[in-house]
Amino acid sequence: MFVARWKIDARFGHKQSAIDLLRQWEREIGPQAGTDKMAMQILTGSIGAKEATIEVNHNVESLAQIEEMFAKLSKVDAHAQWGKKLEPFVVSGSSYWNFYRVIQD
Repeated sequence: MFVARWKIDARFGHKQSAIDLLRQWEREIGPQAGTDKMAMQILTGSIGAKEATIEVNHNVESLAQIEEMFAKLSKVDAHAQWGKKLEPFVVSGSSYWNFYRVIQD
């Protein structure tokens, strides 16, 4: 199992707008790429982290599952349109992915 973590930094004063758009993506766009089969969390910076940081975590069974999500998203026009709506609320160049392997007993 892996946690696929996408991080962005919101522009000052626009964090809630970015979160609202992420929630819209979670409801309307993500399921078209299979995210309804993944546990998903949205987190924001609080103590010891930048307040502007927004992190979206997807729990996935394998890297193949996240690759499949990326492939499907590339064909969803609504995803591209959504990205253009999100852009004004995000610090340019702050977006990146991390992948963590979950260690289980």
